[in-house]
Amino acid sequence: MQLELLVIIPVLIALMVLFFFIGWIFNNKVGKKSISSAEERAKQIIADAQKEANNIKREKLLEVKDEWYKKKIEFDSEINQKRQKISALEKQISSREENVEKKFDLSLKKEKELKFVERDLIEAKKKLDQRTKDVQKLESEQNERLEKLSGLTTEDARKMLMENLVNQAKIDASVMIKEIHEKSKIDAKKEAQKIIVQAIQRTAADHSIESTVSVVQIQNDEMKGRIIGKEGRNIRAFESATGVDVIVDDTPEAVILSSFDQFRREVARVSLERLITDGRIHPARIEEVVEKVRIELEEEMIRDGENTIMQLGIHNMHSELVKHIGKMRYRSSYGQNLLQHSVEVAYLTGIMAAELGFDINLAKRAGLLHDIGKTLDKSLEGPHALLGYDMTKKFKEHPIVVNAVGSHHDDIEMEHPISALVQSADAISGARPGARREPLESYVKRLENLEALAKTFDGVAKTYAIQAGREVRVVVEHEKIDDVIAEKLAHDIAAKIESEMEYPGQIKVTVIREVRKISYAN
Repeated sequence: MQLELLVIIPVLIALMVLFFFIGWIFNNKVGKKSISSAEERAKQIIADAQKEANNIKREKLLEVKDEWYKKKIEFDSEINQKRQKISALEKQISSREENVEKKFDLSLKKEKELKFVERDLIEAKKKLDQRTKDVQKLESEQNERLEKLSGLTTEDARKMLMENLVNQAKIDASVMIKEIHEKSKIDAKKEAQKIIVQAIQRTAADHSIESTVSVVQIQNDEMKGRIIGKEGRNIRAFESATGVDVIVDDTPEAVILSSFDQFRREVARVSLERLITDGRIHPARIEEVVEKVRIELEEEMIRDGENTIMQLGIHNMHSELVKHIGKMRYRSSYGQNLLQHSVEVAYLTGIMAAELGFDINLAKRAGLLHDIGKTLDKSLEGPHALLGYDMTKKFKEHPIVVNAVGSHHDDIEMEHPISALVQSADAISGARPGARREPLESYVKRLENLEALAKTFDGVAKTYAIQAGREVRVVVEHEKIDDVIAEKLAHDIAAKIESEMEYPGQIKVTVIREVRKISYAN
């Protein structure tokens, strides 16, 4: 055993040395081979890197060349544009220089021509002066010949020519004025008609309400039921008998009668008041009372006519005209009672006729009858002056009276001075302050405006419109207004009323400055 170990161990050692040697050789060979491979690989890498670097270098060179080429192209293009601009400017300058040279040549040419023209003008002026002298000489010779032939000097002929021109101008102006006047009259008539129509449209409703109704007061509203009657029989019978519309509405303790005919309305008013007083209201009683009242009023109308002509001292008038004179009492014109207006006109006409030496009775007669046409039936058409003309002519009134009636509104030509007197008296009566009634609202408003206008002045304490607006009394503060300023204040208020208000007649302005000093004696 030990022997075997002794053999095995050296063998193993020998084997180990052998294997170590073989390994060392193998490792040495392999190491050399690896180094060689790494060196080859390194060389390869270096070669690839150099190759890639060359490629990159070549690409960069190409890019730089491209960029340089582009910049070169842009630079060349810019240079070309500037060259073109410079070339264009050079052409323009050259063209302008040519134009300047042409203009210079032209101005030289014109200057030469002007010199020729100036020379011609000087020569022409000399010839013209000579001809003017010749003409003046001829004119002077002709004037001397004309003066010798006509026997007039130049100054006389000039005056005669001026007079003829002035006269012709006056004639032309007169013709023109006449044409303008005629045209103005036509235009004024059209404008007046237009204004009247507009005024009628605006005020007709209010005027109708105030001038075509009568109000009958009743004791209580229960009476309204009796006036209406069962199923309206009483009111229908009353309207049928009187020709008047009866309005029974919510107005407390009042019934309204509406009609354009004032006589019918008066018959209805009196009849209704009697029926209410009597208490018996039924159709038969209504007809009886209405007929009785109509007869009474017609008799009263005739009495009024007779009293009127007796009052004026007029005689021998047809009974039908007397009846129509009485009928005037139930007729109004612009709110003015027609009978009172006609009596006023008759008196005024008579007074003026007396002053002028005309027939007073004829004047009064014409004045009283001038509006007689207004009492005729409204179914008759035409101006009331012409209707009155036909009526007075029919009842054989004096021709002067007939003409005055027909011409007081210029519907026919005036034939006697009394006609003009009637027309003037008619205007005076109608224009008298307070003669013609204004609508209640406008009347009250006018008074309020009058007081308010006076109050607008400094120092005015109170204002009062009195006498239906014909006078305004102004009470001033005596500390602010002395006697001298008070007089001026009255004048200023009157001037302001004239400029800002519309009113009939005139308005008296009274400024009152009152100072009270009070003391007591014990």
